[in-house]
Amino acid sequence: MTDPNPSDVEDIKAADAKELHRAVREEGQAEIDRPTASLLWSGLAGGLAITASLVAEAALVQAVPSSPWSSLIVTLGYPLGFMIVVLGRMQFFTESTITAMLPLATHPSWRTARRTVRLWALVLIANLAGTAIATAGFATLPLIDAPLRDGIVSVSTVILHHDAVATFWTAIPAGFLIAAMAWLLPNARDQSFWLIFVVTYVVGAAGFSHSIVGSAEAFALVWAGRLDLPAAVAGAILPAALGNLVGGAGLFALLAHGQVRPEMPPQGDGLPSNGPGRR
Repeated sequence: MTDPNPSDVEDIKAADAKELHRAVREEGQAEIDRPTASLLWSGLAGGLAITASLVAEAALVQAVPSSPWSSLIVTLGYPLGFMIVVLGRMQFFTESTITAMLPLATHPSWRTARRTVRLWALVLIANLAGTAIATAGFATLPLIDAPLRDGIVSVSTVILHHDAVATFWTAIPAGFLIAAMAWLLPNARDQSFWLIFVVTYVVGAAGFSHSIVGSAEAFALVWAGRLDLPAAVAGAILPAALGNLVGGAGLFALLAHGQVRPEMPPQGDGLPSNGPGRR
């Protein structure tokens, strides 16, 4: 039996924390450096695509009989939009909470902070525009059948169970889990599908608040006349976005950075600040 080639061994080894930090940070720097138009178009595509989660859940809720466990079956549709967005390399607000935070944590400066906030703001606005457009199309155009349209409204009413404060708090674990997913993706390789599925299924099944999926639900209720727009924005979308930011950038990103910071040279790891990213 021949010894494995050293390069083959390196290929199958899981990246350590420092290598993961570098990979995710380089992706974040590439996102920060993207032109405004690129961020907006990619973010708009992400917002449109994430509504696939809502459509999939709506289809399942129409087919599954009501029972104590039916929500676990319906939630099987929740990961669909995430798979399209993440595997399609579209800009997504909750994923960028960790990717954009690591360059700032590694090389803190006012310029980097401004560009990080710029990225978050542009992507959030574009994602929200995408969910608003898609759900408006579902509500007003013959894109889907009436039963599926009713199913979208039905699954969207879940956001009415939380007030703004509860939405904020339940958005923190969602932000943490999505950031963890982004952190683990470089190691997942061929298992990316299952990583995305498991993490996002848990977010949906646990009832955690996700700002972009939640915005699709909120807009669906607005177009159906079940919720007014100010209440949707102030009571659901903004609290969820803030909670996701706290969970992703404030908790997971800083913890991920903290575990490798003592091993890094004073100026980071000597990498250029604008290395290549995933997108």
